[in-house]
Amino acid sequence: MKVGIIGLGKMGSGIAKKLLIKNHEIIGFDVDKKALNEIKKAGGIVTDSIGEFLERININETPIVWVMLPSGDITNGTLMLLKEKLKKGSIIIDAGNSNYKDSVKNSEQIKNSSINWLDIGTSGGVLGFERGYCFMVGGDQEAYNYISPILNALSKKDGYGYMGKAGSGHFVKMIHNGIEYGLMQAYAEGFELLEKNSKYKLDLSKILNLWQNGSIIESLLLEVSKDIFKEDSKLENIKGYVEDSGEGRWTAEEAIVEGVCLPVITMALMQRFRSRQEETFSDKVIAQMRNGFGGHSVKS
Repeated sequence: MKVGIIGLGKMGSGIAKKLLIKNHEIIGFDVDKKALNEIKKAGGIVTDSIGEFLERININETPIVWVMLPSGDITNGTLMLLKEKLKKGSIIIDAGNSNYKDSVKNSEQIKNSSINWLDIGTSGGVLGFERGYCFMVGGDQEAYNYISPILNALSKKDGYGYMGKAGSGHFVKMIHNGIEYGLMQAYAEGFELLEKNSKYKLDLSKILNLWQNGSIIESLLLEVSKDIFKEDSKLENIKGYVEDSGEGRWTAEEAIVEGVCLPVITMALMQRFRSRQEETFSDKVIAQMRNGFGGHSVKS
């Protein structure tokens, strides 16, 4: 099966290479020449021209275009361009981290052009190439059935599934990432308490690897972190500045709309915001309040 892939970053390249290994044909488009050369060496056809990409992919009877770009304007603009240029009956896949509300809007416009739509929440990160990816799929069920051989080639056993109508794939992935925020925050807080304790001199690298062998909190998140304490046990060489991809925010917003209590996920998001401030104004306010009502000292 021939697949066009727009966006050959770390995830897109991994997916392209895995499909090539599984004997699928790949046509890749990106503006990054290094990414293109990597896929070309793996046996794919590549181009840095969107016009040439569309010309090559439209030769196929049922073009399948897999878009893996950052969420927002760049993805939405690319999807609308594909809507105008692809043949009727084509399948457009948004496999990036788009907001599910954008996916609902985009699917409606794309369906008006008689083109099939799938939104695919993709999990697995850079490890997906070796371990297999996990796919949460929303959109046209017939299109899902058609591309199932592709998903089967890319995923672990039982690692893909149809979630429902348009937007549902990205909705499920949004909640997935919200949960990820909470898990990461819990691990981080636990390791901070282990590191700051005054009773024992603990080897955090040893503890992390120990927990990866039979403990209840064993996980892939710990697995990918297994070496973080080896060279720099105090993590003195990095700054504790943590970005958020957007999906944690969207999860918290959805909880407010639905009236669902998500204290762990929401607080994990708030902690990411906090990480970006070396000294917060709110800390100063609290310090002064404590001084005012209790005479507690303040540091200049």
